[in-house]
Order: sequence, then structure tokens, then C-alpha cells
Amino acid sequence: MGYQYLLFDLDGTLTDPKEGITKCFQYALKDFGIDEPDINQLTWMIGPPLIESFMEGYGFTKEEAERGIKKYRERYTTVGWAENKEYPGIAQTLFKLREAGFVLATATSKPMDMAKKILKHFDLAQYFEVIGGASLDLSRCQKSSVIEYTLDCLNVHGTEQVLMIGDRKYDALGAKEFGMDCLGVLYGYGSGEELLQAGVVGLVKDAEELYTWCMAHQQ
Repeated sequence: MGYQYLLFDLDGTLTDPKEGITKCFQYALKDFGIDEPDINQLTWMIGPPLIESFMEGYGFTKEEAERGIKKYRERYTTVGWAENKEYPGIAQTLFKLREAGFVLATATSKPMDMAKKILKHFDLAQYFEVIGGASLDLSRCQKSSVIEYTLDCLNVHGTEQVLMIGDRKYDALGAKEFGMDCLGVLYGYGSGEELLQAGVVGLVKDAEELYTWCMAHQQ
């Protein structure tokens, strides 16, 4: 059986958020007296929920992590969100997948309003039936809870025809909780080893390969 519904991660899958996210982490960490001068040392923070990055990466308490998120968003909501780049060929791939009959949605750990803002900025929002994202109050921030929300919005109850597409293990592990397959993209911020260990059903190196793989596995 093939796929009919495609759920996309945002950061590292549809757009490259490196500059904005890493600089916002720098900004937030300075509030704790932590200096991280090289943004390339912060790319590991692209993908997980923010609260996990602060707590697991720096040993913050939940309260400290929430304070860090607040500082992060100070910069992200004004400057960081626009320090973003669309991956080559993504718009054309989304257009062709939708024309081929797939139903497209996002399932991102980024706050939903911000995800909508970014996708509209790049003129990508038009391709998605649902833009699923996290809630600002952190009640819905784990990938699995975002996937559940997105499936509910799509009114999809069986997951055999649903494919998650993302660049980090969090996408694959979140999908696995619902018995869904996940396709890994190698142009983002997770390695092939990370994605394979998390159980992805395939790996693609660019937007063109993404389109070809999905077409070969359509319902």
C-alpha cells in the first residue's frame, strides 16, 4: 500500500533556518552568561523542541529552559524568523506532489503561528491542507503531539497511507509512535546514520529525489 498523505517537518526540511535559530540561541544563552561564539557549534539544536535543547544540552531546569525560550523568542519573532532560506527546488516539488494527488501538511515543533508566517513569506503555505505546529504554551511541543494534532486536523484516523518527512531522528521517532513511516532528507541537519538508526524507510539527498521517491511510493 502506498501513501496519500505527506507530513513535512519545517526546519531542515522545507527551509534552512541555521542563521536565525543559532543566533537566537546565542542571544538566549548570553542571558545565562554562556558565550557560544561559533554558530556552527549550535546546529545540533535545530530540530528538537526548544525546551529539550536547553535542558539536555545545557542542563537547565524546566524553569530555566522556559526562561531561555522566552529570550530566544524575543529575537526570533522580530529578526530570526526572517534569517531563513528556502531549500532549492522545494516549491516546485511541493507543487508537483500536490498536483499528483498527495495531501500535504506540516508537522513541525515550531510554534504554529510562526510556521504559518514563514511558509507564507516563502509562498509555500498555499501547498498545505493543514499547517500543524507546536503551541506557544508548550502543551503541544513534542513531535508526536504535533503529529497527532495534524492528523486530527486532516481527519485521518489510520496511518498506513501517511508518510512523515524530516531531517532529524525526532521526526522518525514521532512517526513511529503512530505506526507511521518516515522518509529522511539528507540536506538538513541530521546525518544518514542518525536517521537510519531511528528507523526511516528511505533517504533522499535533495528535493528532486524527494519527489521521485514519493511518486514511486504513491497509493
